[in-house]
Amino acid sequence: MKTTEGTHPKDLNPEKSNKVLTNRELIDKIVAIKQKLGNKLIILTHHYQIKDIVDLGDHRGDSFGLSQIAASDKNAEHIVFCGVHFMAESAAILAKSHQTVQIPDMDAGCWMADMADAIMVERAWSQVSAIVGGDNITPLVYMNSDAHIKAHCGRHNGAVCTSSNAPKAFEWAFKTREKIFFFPDEHLGRNTGNALGIPADQMIVWDPELPLGGNSESDIKNAKVFLWKGYCLVHTRFTTDNIAKMRDNFPKAKIVVHPECTQEVVKAADAVGSTSFIVKYVANAPEDATIIIGTEINLIKRLAIEYPDRKILPLKDSFCPNMFKINLKNLLSSLENIGQTNIVAVDEKIKKDAGIALENMLNL
Repeated sequence: MKTTEGTHPKDLNPEKSNKVLTNRELIDKIVAIKQKLGNKLIILTHHYQIKDIVDLGDHRGDSFGLSQIAASDKNAEHIVFCGVHFMAESAAILAKSHQTVQIPDMDAGCWMADMADAIMVERAWSQVSAIVGGDNITPLVYMNSDAHIKAHCGRHNGAVCTSSNAPKAFEWAFKTREKIFFFPDEHLGRNTGNALGIPADQMIVWDPELPLGGNSESDIKNAKVFLWKGYCLVHTRFTTDNIAKMRDNFPKAKIVVHPECTQEVVKAADAVGSTSFIVKYVANAPEDATIIIGTEINLIKRLAIEYPDRKILPLKDSFCPNMFKINLKNLLSSLENIGQTNIVAVDEKIKKDAGIALENMLNL
């Protein structure tokens, strides 16, 4: 369920031209608009964006960190988020009343986030609560989720988490309640539970397509963690066979992967961490190091350019087709129609409830 407003740029831009602009011309136009708007505009670029987009951004990073930066910028009236939809939603949740959030392509969604909608989550919550009691469960939701799921967690005094602070979120949750319901990424949840020593038989997968998520009542009563059956299209492409092949070819290399990968891949890697962790891992590596990375290919390509004295290789080519929907043409269109098209807005009630879950995370 998307909380968005917007009209197509062509409906508001009376100037129509059949001329196809080159990338250089598009970049020059974008730079000119940035200079004209000055500090009233802030362009946020996620790590997985193509290099041309990242180079035009005012800040690059992970989704939540970027949203915080934008919300704290008192001068910024226009926030253009070059990422996927849930990221722009997060920025809209944190944005001040004078700020407008736009995304260059409204169809830049997220495979994982779309696997858990409000109706499915509420139904699952009701079923589990009926068996073990809602007061015994803390909902935790990964940042990569719809605003309505964040709001659900806020209403039930849960928290949002990122891939870097998920262990802290789990520890916080277990201090007050017996069980955790983790949305929407099964693999981040399982890898976090593994790192904290939670027994495998006490982490069960909840498949929303099956009665009781595919579990028995006794399984539900015994479980400490319920893992929503969701996954990232990019990070589940990596396999242990990929790791074995790269170790054969580069025996001295270090392999680092994202915690959205399967537990088998995480266990076979040398290091695991968030996108920001991976960036720092490369930055802190010796100059002659060989580093093989299991994450989105555009970040890997850019790291290879930024650190030419290190051999930076992909574990396997894996790119996010939704991130790739953001391009120079639709970024320019958003800027030419600043504050008018592709606006991402969140209902005030949803914003308030989701804000509770975000605040709980910040208080960890």
